[in-house]
Amino acid sequence: MSVTTHAPTAPSVLSALRSPRLLTREVLAGIVTALALIPEAISFSVVAGVDPAVGLFSSVVIAVVISIVGGRPAMISAAAGSVALVIAPLVRDHGIAYLVPTIVLGGLIQIVLGFLGVARLMRFIPRSVNVAFVNALAILIFTAQLPNLFGPDVPAVVWALTALGVAVIIGFPFVTKAVPAPLVAVVVITAITILFGVAVPTVGDEGALPSALPGFSGITTPFSLDTLQLIAPYAFGVAIVGLIETLLTAQLVDSITETGSSKWRESWGQGIANVASAFFGGTGGCAMIGQTVINVKTAGARTRISTFAAGASVLVLTIVLHDLVAEIPMAALTAVMIMVCVATFDWHSIRPRTLRRMPLGETAVMVITVVVVVATDNLATGVLVGVVVAALVFARRAAHVVTVAREVVDEHTVRYRVRGALFFASSNDLVTRFSYAEDPEHVVIDMSDAHVFDASTVAALDGVEQRFAKHGSTVEVVHLNTGSTALHGRLSGELG
Repeated sequence: MSVTTHAPTAPSVLSALRSPRLLTREVLAGIVTALALIPEAISFSVVAGVDPAVGLFSSVVIAVVISIVGGRPAMISAAAGSVALVIAPLVRDHGIAYLVPTIVLGGLIQIVLGFLGVARLMRFIPRSVNVAFVNALAILIFTAQLPNLFGPDVPAVVWALTALGVAVIIGFPFVTKAVPAPLVAVVVITAITILFGVAVPTVGDEGALPSALPGFSGITTPFSLDTLQLIAPYAFGVAIVGLIETLLTAQLVDSITETGSSKWRESWGQGIANVASAFFGGTGGCAMIGQTVINVKTAGARTRISTFAAGASVLVLTIVLHDLVAEIPMAALTAVMIMVCVATFDWHSIRPRTLRRMPLGETAVMVITVVVVVATDNLATGVLVGVVVAALVFARRAAHVVTVAREVVDEHTVRYRVRGALFFASSNDLVTRFSYAEDPEHVVIDMSDAHVFDASTVAALDGVEQRFAKHGSTVEVVHLNTGSTALHGRLSGELG
């Protein structure tokens, strides 16, 4: 008797609503996550070059919408650093008017990619590219903080306050983990600057904070081919970078909770959330690894209620405490972002022991991806280049695992045993592996340990038969598997 097993699922929203204990846990988890979300939402707004209110409202809308349409319960999506880095050059060079149409187009691309099954393509992104993506993201976020530390009008006291913030974030978890350390750092540094009258750049200097609910806004930029050509690269970057980080985070939560989730639904759901965010003037975003870990691992959340509660809490705290939020020193947010970089970067990947044991090709892929991302300031471009380089490295490696062994059966017959995966790279020199002039009139090519993947291999086998024919030998290709037989039968003799 066979037994079919399925991955366990997370508790449902309905079961949480019926249980006061579960409901309390989910709501409190959302509130705690919101407290950790606000400093980063403001910081990422600064990175993107928009008012803090834009990032805060974007986080509210995305979190609330994704809690309804998303495929991964308890995962936190909001205005994220990766998306902020993509749109920052657009806002800087062309103005904020192009932000809304860019995020709308990016969201629509995500919806289309979601329904096309882009989540299944994640398995084609190798680990070396994933690691490079995370490391490059950390580097870009860190470099975006440098103007807050070394700008022309930055007083020296900012360095001391930033160092204090970093120390609090590192040290406070040893006291208690009940309150997010980044929030404590922000409160401490803000209190110091207010009590002692320290004049430093604040959040309020970056733009006005909201005092009421956001209003619905449309696209004010005239729609034209020129506009589309301008925003399309940025929209594509928003879509690809957002999906990559979202699906990677979903995989992490699957592992933590030992439950499954719909990556297909998460993909198009993220697109809907971004479109909704754009029409409320938001920056767009994606899943946030740090806040998701706080929500799921630290606070123990398991349902969509926690994600909804996080978004609603950000809204309430922003509107009620907007005057106080405006007094937060930029040094506090810089400290938060520096520690985000430290937590995001995969330090294990650059340990000397790891680098010595890692195949040279994978190390090269990781380095090239990081260099391209940092040089172009574009995460999507770096990932694309990394995948292409990884494919070339794999093709080169696979090309050397095909073997052809010659065996004399009798005076009239020679058998060749071909082993390995045959595709354009590995079959390129297949025609050079046979002894045409020395072999008798009957040649058997045994393919029982090989698989034909493409037309290049069929053309190579045809070339082998033609060479043998010139020497008066007949070739019999035997033991092709089902897929190889179908491809060989369809293309053999048709490739010129």
